[in-house]
Amino acid sequence: MRTAATVGVLDVGCFSARLLAAERGGSLVDPLFSHKVRLRLDRELDPSGRLGRDGVDAICAAVAEIDAQARAHGVAEVFPLATSSIRDARNAAEVVQQVRRTTGVELRFLSGKREAELSYLAARRWFGASAGPLAVLDIGGGTVELAAGRGERASFARSLRLGAREMTRLWLDTDVPSEQRVSALREHALDRVRRALAETEPQLRGFRTVGCSKVLRQLARLAGSRPHRDGAARDLYVEDLREWIPRLATLPASRRADLPGISRPRARQALAGAVVAEALLTVFGGSAVICPWSTTQGLLLSLLDAPEPSAAARSVA
Repeated sequence: MRTAATVGVLDVGCFSARLLAAERGGSLVDPLFSHKVRLRLDRELDPSGRLGRDGVDAICAAVAEIDAQARAHGVAEVFPLATSSIRDARNAAEVVQQVRRTTGVELRFLSGKREAELSYLAARRWFGASAGPLAVLDIGGGTVELAAGRGERASFARSLRLGAREMTRLWLDTDVPSEQRVSALREHALDRVRRALAETEPQLRGFRTVGCSKVLRQLARLAGSRPHRDGAARDLYVEDLREWIPRLATLPASRRADLPGISRPRARQALAGAVVAEALLTVFGGSAVICPWSTTQGLLLSLLDAPEPSAAARSVA
């Protein structure tokens, strides 16, 4: 039996579809239910940016499986979020239509700015009010989300097309890219971040920088950061990234996956992720403390905060 006390987020991304559910009055540190189905949508994008039939079929199967699991576990309300791997596909509307026709679930998109705000909310709840002013960085596959604030809600939020998957496709599209291409991406990423923060950067001095993405968590593990009790890496320093970028650049993706912290599905985009992270940390004070929560948890917190789950699902888009 479903109960209005339970709510969940179905997050369909490039490498997995995941349901995270929680109970009102409970804690996200110990969620009620979690279920993941692996995907490899990066392999299903053609050169024009369209998701192929196999990729769409995989999404439909994953959504159907997770929807069945949500029903079986009595999750009353599920927000079906599709991230940039689907949102930015040239046939995104067709994908959403096919998923709806096959499963009855209509995937929804959030703007990059809203995703940034939700990452900030997740970080704020994780570290608490005593953490002081926060600047939150989230490197996704298609975009980078930036947010900052002094209170519960972000006062600044931006989204930049600097995602690790997208930068790999545009700049580092060979297995072992040339030194010139890596240098060009480093210049491009740093210029984009600096221009995006040209007016805001002085106001962020003294803010605690937080990294809220799997890309940053894996890079922190690669750099040898000591973990928290929950397994999340503690800190990531720009000096470590500057040492690792040339080493990553000499390795094919298959060998990057042998390095600590680098998962096989994300190995190809690890170099671009490191380059983008270097640019961000160069501007944001040189280091970041890693938070295990990001957009998914921020969205779930928004659902839990709302008076009614259904009202929450309507208000967070």
